[in-house]
Amino acid sequence: MEENKREVQVTLVESILIMIGMFAILGALIIGAEMPPQIPILLVFTLLMFYGRLRHVTWDQIFAGIIEGIKPGIIPIMIFLMIGLLVSSWLRSGTIATIMVIGFKILSAQFFLLTVFLICCLIGITVGSSFTTISTMGIAFMGIGHILGFSAAITAGAIVSGAFFGNNMSPLSDTSNLTTGLTKVNLYDHLKNMAITAIPSALITLGLFFILGRTSSTADLTQTQQISQQLQRSFNVSIWALLPILVLLLLAWRQVPAIPTLLVGSLTALVVILVSSPGYSVSQIGTLLMNGNAAKTGSHTVDRLMSGGGINNMLGSVSLIIVALALGGLLIQYGVVHTLITSIKQYVNTPGKLILLNMLSGIGVNFLVGEQYLSIILPGTTFMSSYDRLGLPRKYLTRTLASGGADVNALVPWGVSGVFIAGTLGVNPLAYVPLAFYAYIDPIITILFGFTLVTWRYRRSGKRPATSTATTSVGLKDRDQPVN
Repeated sequence: MEENKREVQVTLVESILIMIGMFAILGALIIGAEMPPQIPILLVFTLLMFYGRLRHVTWDQIFAGIIEGIKPGIIPIMIFLMIGLLVSSWLRSGTIATIMVIGFKILSAQFFLLTVFLICCLIGITVGSSFTTISTMGIAFMGIGHILGFSAAITAGAIVSGAFFGNNMSPLSDTSNLTTGLTKVNLYDHLKNMAITAIPSALITLGLFFILGRTSSTADLTQTQQISQQLQRSFNVSIWALLPILVLLLLAWRQVPAIPTLLVGSLTALVVILVSSPGYSVSQIGTLLMNGNAAKTGSHTVDRLMSGGGINNMLGSVSLIIVALALGGLLIQYGVVHTLITSIKQYVNTPGKLILLNMLSGIGVNFLVGEQYLSIILPGTTFMSSYDRLGLPRKYLTRTLASGGADVNALVPWGVSGVFIAGTLGVNPLAYVPLAFYAYIDPIITILFGFTLVTWRYRRSGKRPATSTATTSVGLKDRDQPVN
């Protein structure tokens, strides 16, 4: 089967036509007809599968492509399910309610968006996971934002921006470790280089949310007091309810992987439930974890805010990930992704062009495949030799991969991150994407720095593209030296 896999290769013209056709169908049905994205993606998948048969691709090759496409999503799918458990248990235990009550006391409407962004930045750096930040603090901030009069879209934009900045700058981040492991770059060299674009992007984002925070709220602060009192009457609002957060942060600091961390965070919340509600049965726990929390407080607003989570509520997101990754697997199996990326390598002869094309490749893989790991791995392995040939340190490659891979994935409605954000925060991805400022400011600044600062340093160093012979003899130590 591996031998057959190499024989599958469409031409550049075919690849471009497939991409145009795919985006036309997805755009018309998802945006124009407002269909749930699973159906349009499944339609494109079906058309692409039978197109492969017309091109004499065997069913074994097609199924192999589907399997290989879905494989990278298995761990994210399990994380999604674990987050369903976490959200339902944290809602019932009073953890989310306690965060909201504290938030009502210390947050003002004027500085709400700014504070949300900063707190999500700090939590993201601490836990190293944008998903964990969004599914914990994000849930609480969405509730607070609703009461303060902010739209769900703008609150989600602040949450996503902070969470992805934290993900970029955390030594615990899976994407940071993936990019540095793939390219053999020192993790802390990567983070220091990442900060050169990430921090200016965060400052611009901070300024935008400060401006929007002064103009977007229609808060009636008397309502926040009523909601706070209702939460304290209906839920276990106490210092003990914050224990699951403490456990989560401790495990993240100890660099425990996401799945066991989320499970232990959920188990801690279940212990809090059993202690605070001794009559809570095992059967009720099972229903809670499967179907989510169903709040019945007598207040429609509180019930809406404090209901959700559970495995069942994550299955829509899981189905979208599966069909999107299956589609991506076919695009990779047919050679569409590889053909498009390699066809532009011939235009790479300066640092600015290299970083631009590297970034566009990551963005393209994100929109074609919807999986952030593949949007790092495919351009990373393709362009690595180009950085070596130019004598450009690979830390610029890792920064570009992080921006074009992890950040942009949050902006793709059918991408793993986009699906997760929409499902967890209950907001239409087309609504929050324009307001997730950091996720597209950082890639833009990375490109601009490629044509300015990086190019200036490169020319100042006096380096010139290496010959093919010299490229193969460059050691890791030489590749990672700064150009200045």
